[in-house]
Amino acid sequence: MAELRWHPLTQDWVMIASHRQNRPQMPKDWCPFCPGSGKVPEHFDVYKYDNDFPALSQDPPTPDDVADDFFRTAPSYGKCEVILYSSKHTATLPDLSDEHVAKLVDLWCERFEAMRSDPKIKYCFIFENRGEAVGVTMPHPHGQIYGYPFVPKKLRLETASAAEYAAEHDGKCLFCEMMEHERADGRRIIFQNEHFTVFLPFFTEYPYGVYIISNRHCKYLTDFTKEERLSLAVTLKQTVTMLDSLFDYTFPYMMCMHNAPINCEEANGDFHFHIEFFPPMRSAAKMKYNASSETGAWAHCNPTCPETAAEELRAAYRRATGRTE
Repeated sequence: MAELRWHPLTQDWVMIASHRQNRPQMPKDWCPFCPGSGKVPEHFDVYKYDNDFPALSQDPPTPDDVADDFFRTAPSYGKCEVILYSSKHTATLPDLSDEHVAKLVDLWCERFEAMRSDPKIKYCFIFENRGEAVGVTMPHPHGQIYGYPFVPKKLRLETASAAEYAAEHDGKCLFCEMMEHERADGRRIIFQNEHFTVFLPFFTEYPYGVYIISNRHCKYLTDFTKEERLSLAVTLKQTVTMLDSLFDYTFPYMMCMHNAPINCEEANGDFHFHIEFFPPMRSAAKMKYNASSETGAWAHCNPTCPETAAEELRAAYRRATGRTE
């Protein structure tokens, strides 16, 4: 079974993909993403791999006969890709050179453009799940890209908020205004360079839930110049290195890239590209669980003070980079 089902209470689509339950448990001594597996080239730096068990496909099956005049289904149209960061099985982003990570940024851009060329795809979501704490069973360094035939609820809310703010404030960007206030305060800024700013938002839901935002107003990853792409590679690598330095171990996280929607009316210029991190740890040994309030009511509770956590992150950044300022 692979289909979309409409959730009338939240007005969002849910992907039903029961065939993914049949994914095999990989042997400990074999990895499909490593050279020699027969699944990938013998030599590569970064590589796009079509997901073997996709929740969405460009040739979806007909939905099961379960809909009626109230419940709605739709074909699970879309695209699911795996993006391999390296041919080395145990590599992490901090292990890779700046130039190598720049190749990864270029591949993200290439695949974004490929998905945008399909008019049925309305949102291209680039993300990475890292670590067993977020359910990762494949340690080989990789991320994923989903091309949805709809704009997911959270992205619809962000897009609508940006459009509403622009309409009420003479066309000003909600994200640019947020950054003006963050920079003016300064306490939650972790580090910044010419092209990007890394900060812990005033409203962060997670103790170490840092954002990366472009200093220039761009709505898509593909809007960046070659110089900005390299800068993003360096910024991303430094951010992950900082997180690893926080408690001196490979830090688990969910990394989510937020671009504007595509191929739909919501694809307007009010949106601003940024990356959101969702690390599940609230201390070196304690997890920050999403319990009833967060899950059932979407009412988040952050058990730490963002300003204090930002101080910890700045210290981790200085350790990771050897900087003293």
